[in-house]
Amino acid sequence: MDHVERLAPFRTEAAAFEKAVRRAFDPKEPGAPVPAVPSCPGWTVTDLVRHLGGVHRYLAHVLRERLTAPPDLALLTLPEAPDDPDALTDWFAQGARELAGLFEELGPDTRLWTWSAEQTSGFWLRMQLIELAVHRWDAESATGTPGRLDPDVAADAVTQTIEVMAPARRGWQQAPPGTGERYRFRRTDGPETWTVLFSGDRVLLEPAPTGPADVEAAGSACDLALFLWGRLPAGSLRVTGDAALLPHWFTLVPPV
Repeated sequence: MDHVERLAPFRTEAAAFEKAVRRAFDPKEPGAPVPAVPSCPGWTVTDLVRHLGGVHRYLAHVLRERLTAPPDLALLTLPEAPDDPDALTDWFAQGARELAGLFEELGPDTRLWTWSAEQTSGFWLRMQLIELAVHRWDAESATGTPGRLDPDVAADAVTQTIEVMAPARRGWQQAPPGTGERYRFRRTDGPETWTVLFSGDRVLLEPAPTGPADVEAAGSACDLALFLWGRLPAGSLRVTGDAALLPHWFTLVPPV
């Protein structure tokens, strides 16, 4: 997916997140508590909306000001999220629309600060589309069966998680060195296969789809992405090889 191709699904996921949140805030029983989010332990839907809406406003500031260094948090003042559920949902929707407009205005190549080696506006759209899709799934899971991730977005999420998030998370959390563990993730609803080698501090995406691997996990792009984001258990995938290595992935790539 390129920058232009990501804009429409970003807006689609934002609208779906808003719809899921409004459903969660409209209980059948008067006075019922705000639903918890099963995939985000300790969070309610309110917490999820405040988190995502806050991230969107933080990034809108980065994009709007064309910042090439991290914002000074001591000087950064962002609008507070309202308490009223309807107003909070409107607050999220407004922030998502503004962020989408900035992504469209700047295009993919505007130089900006990011936490990654890739210092572009395109990095942020890719990251935020993936995060928005996963959190839409979270919001829907709070009130029923969540819808699946778009296959193209999910496949991109697998690649991004391996190439970008895994090395970053290992550094942030001081993960143990790899000892040659080789994982294969095979997509069953498309042609992609990802073979990942952990060697010392490095995370290497290998090109060969049929070489040796210690463990292989097969599933749809959606299921693979949700597993790597800690939303689905290993049992949701078809596993061959050393199944005990799948939980070990989250030791090598600690959650954040």
